[in-house]
Amino acid sequence: MTETLSPALPDDVERLVEAVLKPACDRGITLATAESCTGGLVASVLTDVEGRSHAFERGYVVYTDEAKAHELGVPLRLIRQNGAVSEPVARAMAEGALRESGAGAAVAITGFAGPAGPDDEPGLVHFALAATGAPTVHEEHHFGDVGRGPVRLECLRVALRLLREAVS
Repeated sequence: MTETLSPALPDDVERLVEAVLKPACDRGITLATAESCTGGLVASVLTDVEGRSHAFERGYVVYTDEAKAHELGVPLRLIRQNGAVSEPVARAMAEGALRESGAGAAVAITGFAGPAGPDDEPGLVHFALAATGAPTVHEEHHFGDVGRGPVRLECLRVALRLLREAVS
């Protein structure tokens, strides 16, 4: 159970956190996050469980294109060609987080949590999971124009599910 966030988290999210951290700890797998629209939310819940947070290696909050390039090695030309909210950028973020952190699994999230530019779709989010010895996995979700909070909560669920699959 998360310590400080528990009153605010739905029960299913609490269960997902435990379903990620217990096998990660049991198997000695460390985790990393590369977050844009979630602003560190996934890292926060992974470090909020007493006795299990040692499974977390590090998190990158890379909100700008420059941060994605500098911290994770995502080529700026890739961002310019595809947009920051795209499958190629999500994959590059996850692979960069895995490479830079030395963790066993890294999840990346990039999307529009709220209203964005005129040609951008609110609630469009790309996820990627990179793990040692496995191909990088990508998912695209369309959560809709439901607001920043609900989109971020759904992102948390997806990211934790991807991590659970990687450590199980």
